[in-house]
Amino acid sequence: MDTTQMIRELLGSTKTIAVVGLSADPNRPSYGVASYLQRQGYRIIPVNPRLSGPVLGEQPYASLQDLPTPVELVQIFRRSEFVSPVVDDAIMIKAKAIWMQLGVVDEAAAARARAAGLQVVMDRCMAVDHRMLMR
Repeated sequence: MDTTQMIRELLGSTKTIAVVGLSADPNRPSYGVASYLQRQGYRIIPVNPRLSGPVLGEQPYASLQDLPTPVELVQIFRRSEFVSPVVDDAIMIKAKAIWMQLGVVDEAAAARARAAGLQVVMDRCMAVDHRMLMR
């Protein structure tokens, strides 16, 4: 299956997205992307230890391990050097996929995720791909 088809199927089957590194600042890219995805019908769960109150109407959690509900996809808004432990947590919570946002690349973590059976999208913007493929 080519990358475009994989992304189309992933976007079509996903319902709940944990957004690691989501900011409460509406001017930050993570907030804009998460807000767009929420308007498209996805449930967004903020994951950021610095958040205390709700963001986009959802209670934030400090880590993926703290989530009370399963998520299909873990979207990563962290710098590349901080991706590896997030991917390990995504594997541990049995997410189905990880999505490293535009500019975020960690080949070794991606290989570990694929070896554990997760789909991997790297260095792409989920909002841009959604607009192009799901309209």
